[in-house]
Amino acid sequence: MTANPSDQNSEILRDKLNLETAQLAWAELERHFARGDVVKVAVGVDLIDAALLIAENNTAEAQTWLADGRIALADMGDAEGWHARQPMFWAVVVAPWVLVQEVLKELDS
Repeated sequence: MTANPSDQNSEILRDKLNLETAQLAWAELERHFARGDVVKVAVGVDLIDAALLIAENNTAEAQTWLADGRIALADMGDAEGWHARQPMFWAVVVAPWVLVQEVLKELDS
């Protein structure tokens, strides 16, 4: 049985997006926010899954994710909080969007 070419392409794209993911500080994301290009990915949602969804132009599924809060366009409230706290983010670009997920600090045990 041969693999579906679409599945193979998705896996190749997933690997590419994973390699292009990096940690960035808020200061590095501010200009993207100012252009309206920052999409926040909820805690607990796989950043690469979200990036793949957008990269593959899966509009119907993206609408579902938007509706249930798994992804959202960053707003001024987000920016103000990020500016005050200066967190680090995992980020990946799926032009024109920059998908970000705040890096959570581990609690001391």
